[in-house]
Amino acid sequence: MRILTNQDVEQVLDPVECMQALETAYKEYAQGRAANRPRNHTYFPVMDDRYPGFQYRFKSQEGGNLASGVWALRITSDMAGVEILEGGVKRRRLLPVATGNRYCGFITLFSLRQIEPLAIIHDSYIQKMRVGATSALGIRELANPDVQVAGLFGSGWQAQAHLQYLLMVRPSIEEVRVYSPTRAHREAFARHWSEVTGKRIVAVDHPREAVAGCQIVTCATAGYDPCFDGQWLEPGTHVTCITSPDGTAMRRELDDTTFDRADVLVVFSKEQIHHDRQVDILGPVERGRMRFEDIGELGDLLLHRIPGRTRRDQITIFANNTGMGLQFAAVGARVLELAEERNLGHVIPTEWFLEETSP
Repeated sequence: MRILTNQDVEQVLDPVECMQALETAYKEYAQGRAANRPRNHTYFPVMDDRYPGFQYRFKSQEGGNLASGVWALRITSDMAGVEILEGGVKRRRLLPVATGNRYCGFITLFSLRQIEPLAIIHDSYIQKMRVGATSALGIRELANPDVQVAGLFGSGWQAQAHLQYLLMVRPSIEEVRVYSPTRAHREAFARHWSEVTGKRIVAVDHPREAVAGCQIVTCATAGYDPCFDGQWLEPGTHVTCITSPDGTAMRRELDDTTFDRADVLVVFSKEQIHHDRQVDILGPVERGRMRFEDIGELGDLLLHRIPGRTRRDQITIFANNTGMGLQFAAVGARVLELAEERNLGHVIPTEWFLEETSP
């Protein structure tokens, strides 16, 4: 059994391969060749005295697919709460209260045929990449092909991955306008990524500047409230969000107006909409703007079972509305294969995790 750190994962996980592994998994999921348990959060009344309002949270998700050959269980043991930023903006924050001011999150991979554990892998680098790659698949399928200007909400680690994947699937983009609540953060982000990408990455001072004139608008935040006013959207815009209510907090990045203006609405998981009572996505259905059956899933879109954009002037939304254990199986299996080729990580006896009597 192999133990891999985030540094090991970063050495072997290529963005293109990550997206390819996920695309295969999503197609298999739509074909009944994969399985997934909806993500679950459990809060427990243990608080951190240094940070009022932060309490213990355990999160888990699991899934697997035939192509990967593994079942994945991803867990995080967190101290979670809400942080107030400039202007009263709220965002979710996890505290590094483990030994050495660290976090606790990892993926365990199990062989589907031999049942035994194959690896334990740190989760945060895969976490960043799998969210950005999934959003990119939505952009690839739904955005107009000749986009030149895009808007990005967020300047943290998720925004980094989303920017990289955005430029990968729409290389025609010449300018990305970035807004986040803290001026210093968005300006530093713009300077750094302008140098890295060779594109015009511009920090803007008002949310409207990251929407008006942008043919793609991507939200990659940990915020609690909508990033922008949906009235600002122009015809033909594609919108991506990664935050929806999760069953414990009413977080959302898009307002009712944005969802109501959507001509095409695709989500990652329709099952999760009901599981977490995602009222942002359900809004157009409950207001009579569309039927629940009109909401598509990414796997079906990739298999061309449902139509995507059919006109240039349509407003399209991809709501990347949950994390799936299936994602960690698909990407984790590829990471393990590449790490074994390079002999990365630490190998420990698998026998430590096996027993002679029936569970």
